[in-house]
Amino acid sequence: MTKIIFLGTPNFAIPILKQLITSEYEIVTVFTQPPNKSNRGQKIIKSPIQNFAEENNLNIKSPAQIMNEKKFLLNSEIDLGIVVAYGQLIPLEILKACKHGFINIHASLLPKYRGAAPIQRSIINLDQVTGISFMKITEKLDSGPVCNKYEVNIDKNDNYVSLSNKLSSLGADKIIENIELILSNNATFIEQEHRDATYARKIDKSEGKINWKEDAATICAKVNGLYPNPGAWFEFNSERFKILKSDISSLQGEPGMVLDEKLTIACGKDSILVNEIQRQGKTAQNIKNFLLGNKIQKGVNLNDE
Repeated sequence: MTKIIFLGTPNFAIPILKQLITSEYEIVTVFTQPPNKSNRGQKIIKSPIQNFAEENNLNIKSPAQIMNEKKFLLNSEIDLGIVVAYGQLIPLEILKACKHGFINIHASLLPKYRGAAPIQRSIINLDQVTGISFMKITEKLDSGPVCNKYEVNIDKNDNYVSLSNKLSSLGADKIIENIELILSNNATFIEQEHRDATYARKIDKSEGKINWKEDAATICAKVNGLYPNPGAWFEFNSERFKILKSDISSLQGEPGMVLDEKLTIACGKDSILVNEIQRQGKTAQNIKNFLLGNKIQKGVNLNDE
């Protein structure tokens, strides 16, 4: 039986692993990032993949560094490694441990958006199309040759969660046929155009701060791309408010000005109508409930805060 190891960490990787465990292949071990402690240190938080693997009685390893499992990997006669948002670079010595190498399912159309946050960046940059790439892992980040790419349209209301689900489902749909091509030596790997590479750097919380002088389309894209965390936010009366959902409005006004009682806020061009919001330290609210106790009144300019 063909032996496969799977390396992944977030929810994005679950549909692909789920598809693999229904296949004829033997999942020898699932690797994931080690558990974290909660903010107060009272609770250990396992990765989504670890929880899924345990629920399905899969062998699980969560080393702080994958080289800690070097002996196991070198001696297990693995045929193929499948990597989906694992979160660690894999050293060359480990890459050579699998007969057919390691394959990464990356959430962009490589060489565009190499790096940590391709889904968020595609939304924030107002792209209309993205996709997934099946890539052979090499030592340099996301630079290996690609055997297949599959496109997905980005709808105007897609946020990070909905687009992640689309891409993950597509990866699950395509994983078995790509494994079959690789194992039969019928996969054609084509080098990326490295000169065209762009990088999707990790999201920093500070990027969520809204600049009301930007146009409404750009701000809505930030809201969607950073949903639900870290979120797009503004401050009022020394409190932070995270906008979770919004629409573009044609109303005009001075950037940052609250234009009506529905919490429509003027931008550099057009305005945004807030549909869902979260006050600092509180739960998310739809705009109707938020407005019942809202102190952000028409005429306030959020740029003055």
